[in-house]
Formats: sequence, structure tokens, C-alpha cells
Amino acid sequence: MSRLTSWCALLHGTFVALVLLGASASAQELEPRTYSAAPVGTNFVVFSYAYLTGNVLTDPSLPVTNVQARINSFSLGYEHTFGLAGHTASVAFGIPFSRGTLSGNVSDVPAEVYRAGIGDLRVRFAFNLVGGPALSPEEFARRTPTGSLGVSLTVSAPTGQYVPSRLVNVGTNRWAFKPEIGISQPVGNWFVEATAGTWFFTTNNSFFHGNERSEDPLLTFQLHGGYGFGPGRWIAADIGYAVGGGTSLNGVPGHDRQSNMRYGLTFSVPLARNWSAKLALSNGFVTRAGGNYKEIAFALQYHWFNH
Repeated sequence: MSRLTSWCALLHGTFVALVLLGASASAQELEPRTYSAAPVGTNFVVFSYAYLTGNVLTDPSLPVTNVQARINSFSLGYEHTFGLAGHTASVAFGIPFSRGTLSGNVSDVPAEVYRAGIGDLRVRFAFNLVGGPALSPEEFARRTPTGSLGVSLTVSAPTGQYVPSRLVNVGTNRWAFKPEIGISQPVGNWFVEATAGTWFFTTNNSFFHGNERSEDPLLTFQLHGGYGFGPGRWIAADIGYAVGGGTSLNGVPGHDRQSNMRYGLTFSVPLARNWSAKLALSNGFVTRAGGNYKEIAFALQYHWFNH
């Protein structure tokens, strides 16, 4: 087993999460209410922070043991809603700054890597196919909430920091695309939301001194259920499942196909006029490959309406 292969196995799913947590393709995310209704002409600015800590599960046949990760990610995002064909649509983008440390033993030799830098830009377009009519803020305040069915496309662009001579990078040096479908249904003060999507990845042709690294599609499913206590104040229980995403190095498949499940809780509270905050806690439930993390995330959001 080459040292390169051992390190690739050690790093898979750990610094991928370092790169992707804030604004790129990450199966770690548990995000409720992404398809909830909003009036047209609404603008959101969001600053978020997340801390992940835990171990990384690798192929047991590899000489890699005791792999631990500590990751901090900061993200700044913007979203705007508008009307399209009589329904609500939105466009959003976000950019992360991530830093983290990965440590472990390779053939019983301790090793540690630290990286910090700007990650890959993410852009998301969403559209309500059923429900979610295009309403002004005044009309929206008078409406009776109804269910909706929406679709979205998220694109992760290779804009993050990347040095081909490094095995570990903050950027991924590849494109990623995630089409998704989601349904949201209010039931009195309760709500239920379910989503299903697939990440598709292009090939990184400059992976560590000219090697080629590719990744299979990664299917993601999420289910959220929650209760609203008033405008902007709610709590949700979250569960997510990711399957696939096995990688290949120069055409040779690895043994890192994911079949991972996470669970968590999300709290949202209004702070002041146009301000709100969100706290999310999550943990791994079943992890077949990659990072088995505990995560705590905090987001501060400001919104305003176009006039």
C-alpha cells in the first residue's frame, strides 16, 4: 500500500468536510425549512459559524488509525426571493472560510495537517412548482399557509484555495452540481419537510502532483419535523442520509463508498426587528465511511424587503 493511497484514505471525508461545510457540497448538512414560503422581494444576509469534531472511519485494511479532526467554518451568504411564472423563486450564494486540523497515525507514525483559507463558492436557485404563490409582504402576512413542492439546483464552483502540490487543500478544484426536490407541509403550528437530491462531481485532474481523482454521485435524503411558536420562533428535529460518493484515484476505485446517517435539532428565534438567530446541533448515527462528527452551528440572519 503506497503512502499516497494511505493518506488519501485518511483524508477522504474529513477535509472534504473542511472544504465543503460552509458553502459547498457536504453530506454533513441538516438544513430544515429550505423550501418554506417567503414573500417576493425579500433579501437575506446570513453569517454562520460551525464547529465539527470527531473521528474519521477508513478502510480497516489500511495502516491508518486514530484519525481525528477539528474543523471551524465561517460562511457569509445572501439570498433574494422574486416572482417567476406566478410562483416564488429565489437565488442565493455563499462563500466559506474554513480552518481545521487533521491528525492520525500512518503505519504507527503520528501525522498532523493544518489548513486554512477561502473555500468553494456555492450558488443555489430554487423554484416552487406547486404552492408558494408570488405574494408581496402584505399579501403574505394575510395568507393561509399551504403546502408546497419545490425544486432547486445548487452549484459548487472551484474557486477555493488550491495548491496541486498539496495533498490537503481547502478548495476541491472541481465542479459539483446538486439537483433536488423538496416538499413542505404545514399542519397547524407543526410543519414537515422532506428533500431528496443527488450531488454530481466533475473530475479533479490536478490532484496531488498530477494524479486524477473522481467521485461517484452522492444521493442525499433529509426529513424534518418541527413546531412553530410564533413568527420566526421554531424548533425542528432533523435526520439525513447520504449514500454513494465512492472515490477513484487514477481509475482505481477506493473502499470509501458512503452509507451515512445523521440526526440533529435546530432552533430559530427572533432577536430584534429584521434579525433572527439559529442554533443547530447534530451527530452521526450510522457512519460507514468518512467523517463521524459532532457539530454545533450558529447563524445570524438579517432580512429586509424591497419597496
